[in-house]
Formats: sequence, C-alpha cells, structure tokens
Amino acid sequence: MTYRLSKLPAGIRDDEEGGTLVEFAVIAPVFFMLLMGIFDFGHTIYIRSVLNGAVQDAARDSALENAAVAGNTDVIDNKVRTAVQNLSKGIKDNDIKIERVSYFSFDDVNRPEAFTDSDGDSICNNNEVFEDENANGVWDADIGEDGLGGARDVVVYNLEVTYDRVFPLYRMLGRSQSVTLSSSTVLQNQPYAQQADQNAITPGNCT
Repeated sequence: MTYRLSKLPAGIRDDEEGGTLVEFAVIAPVFFMLLMGIFDFGHTIYIRSVLNGAVQDAARDSALENAAVAGNTDVIDNKVRTAVQNLSKGIKDNDIKIERVSYFSFDDVNRPEAFTDSDGDSICNNNEVFEDENANGVWDADIGEDGLGGARDVVVYNLEVTYDRVFPLYRMLGRSQSVTLSSSTVLQNQPYAQQADQNAITPGNCT
C-alpha cells in the first residue's frame, strides 16, 4: 500500500531528525576509503625513504677496503635487513633481496656486450659475433659481475623488499595486499689499490 507524503501528518512529514545519520551512512564508506588511501600512500612514502637511506649507507660501507674482509659484507647486509624489518614484523629474510653488481667504470653500468647485428633484429643470435668482455663464453645483456668488485670499480647496490600493506584498502577493492618496493644506488669503490685491468676481449658467437 502506497502513501503520499502530502497525506502524512505535518509533524511526521516535516520531521528531519535522523537525516544526518542517513547522510553519514552514505558518505562514511567513501570517506574512510579515502582516508585509508591517504594513510597507505604516506606509509609507502615512509618505507621508500627508509629503503633509500639503508641502501645509501650500505653502499658507502661496501665501497671501503675492509668491506671485502670475510664476513664484513654479511654484517653490512644484516644492518640493511634489520632496518627494513623494523618497518614491519611481517617482513622475513626471504622477503628482502640484496644484490651487488660491479663494473669497470660508470660507462659500463647496465651496458650489453657489443655484437655484430647481421640480420638487424637487435638480438644476438644466429651465430653472430660478439665481444666476450667478461670472458664467460656467452653474450650478456649486462656485462656486470656479481659481487663487490675491486678497488676503483663501480658497484650498483640493489635492494628489493616485498611486504603486505598495513591498511586493508586494496583487499577491500579486491586487489593484492602485497607490494614490492626497490631502491638502488651506484658508487665507486675507494682507491685503496690499483684497479685491476679489464679482461682481454675475445670474440664469441651467439647461439
């Protein structure tokens, strides 16, 4: 049975009590999701800042001569892990990936080995000749070598961490709570000795 508002008693028809509660019920979900989004964004900014600081400290420590002493690299990396894990108790050792890649100079960072692109497909294949600069027998898209390198070498220090977001916004939206952040820096090792000569470049053939 349908009633028209005009036929309701004036006292009931004009009563606005409870209207604010209804309006709040409509607005509240959007407001709280916006608030969680702001908090989540701020938390991500904070974690990224800590990661950048930890990477810079570790890279500077790694550039010193005593970093190559047995066990010192592990000490440096453990300091990084501790700084990251202090951000969230849910971050485990296997959630943190630390990588060092060394190069002879800054110009070599992320540089591929040169090769003769006979077929013009920008891929080293079909028995094309390449310059085996790191003497490992295969063509590499990055000529860097894992580890600290030596005196005067350039080292890229990479840190990657995967963790679950603190606020459940992404879960409420049906998306993954997991997020991966990374940070890296490039520093040159101190000149504590004469830099080792580069490997003699020998030709190889791409498969």
